[in-house]
Amino acid sequence: MNAFIASIERMLSQPIAAPIDVVLYAIPAFILLILIEMFWARQRAPQVYEPADMRTSLLLGLGSTVSGALVAGAIYALTVWLYDHRIATVPYALWAWLALLLLDDFNYYWAHRTGHRVRWFWAAHVNHHTSQHYNLSTALRQTWTGPLALSFAFRIWPAFVGFPPAMILTVGAINTVGQFWIHTEAVRKMPRWFEAVFNTPSHHRVHHATNPLYLDRNYAGLFIVWDRLFGTFQPERDDQRNRYGIVRQLGTFGLLHNVFHEWQAMLTDMWNAPWRHKLSYLIREPGWSHDGTRESSDIIRARWMKARTADPQPD
Repeated sequence: MNAFIASIERMLSQPIAAPIDVVLYAIPAFILLILIEMFWARQRAPQVYEPADMRTSLLLGLGSTVSGALVAGAIYALTVWLYDHRIATVPYALWAWLALLLLDDFNYYWAHRTGHRVRWFWAAHVNHHTSQHYNLSTALRQTWTGPLALSFAFRIWPAFVGFPPAMILTVGAINTVGQFWIHTEAVRKMPRWFEAVFNTPSHHRVHHATNPLYLDRNYAGLFIVWDRLFGTFQPERDDQRNRYGIVRQLGTFGLLHNVFHEWQAMLTDMWNAPWRHKLSYLIREPGWSHDGTRESSDIIRARWMKARTADPQPD
């Protein structure tokens, strides 16, 4: 065991010239796991998969890969620029990789939370939530417009501290791959200690559900401890039947509508709003309106909690 750990330490102490595309290497495993889950669903839960929905998820994943490749060079160059102006130098070492994994997950939590609480970022993130089904193919519903929203800024700033750019982008890819398995209904609960520390299918089902109690909860990437620490944790409950999607369901599997509908709606709202409210339609929470004709997740949850207190019947 000591020899194995020593070999890992030696390997991780070697500088890498460019980010390792961990996601690309993981694609065969993604496909295999989706096929296994489809077999499970056919036997146990046929409602989990819907062909048109899965097709949209796969196309969104493909488009995200293409859009990401188009801007990868620019993001890497910006990360290198930050590193060139760093205030310290972090070496390639096992402790540095582990520290960055934790830091990147912390950054992901805040990027993800902002993606739900600021409409500008929600416009780029919403397509990950548009499916009314919850399965491993849902994990492939990734943004095409994240670079436009500048979401990457949350993840690359450690270069200024002194973490090497190739290490930062590799760890970010590891984080992405590590979140694939939590998009399933085939796994109900992990051991209690695991559920206390790590993000799991149970925790992430809450995040994807539109039940009022579950809205804007469990933003975690790999570690659920951030939600527990910052007050956004909500356990999955047996008396809540998960309803997936978004509050106002799209009602279509149209690919481009999935990608751009919220950008169009947000810019239309801003254009039609009085001048003093225009900026608010970009930076306030989704569902906010200057005339009170819509409801944010906070309002929906508060109304549900009030009704629940008055009449505590299960959904």
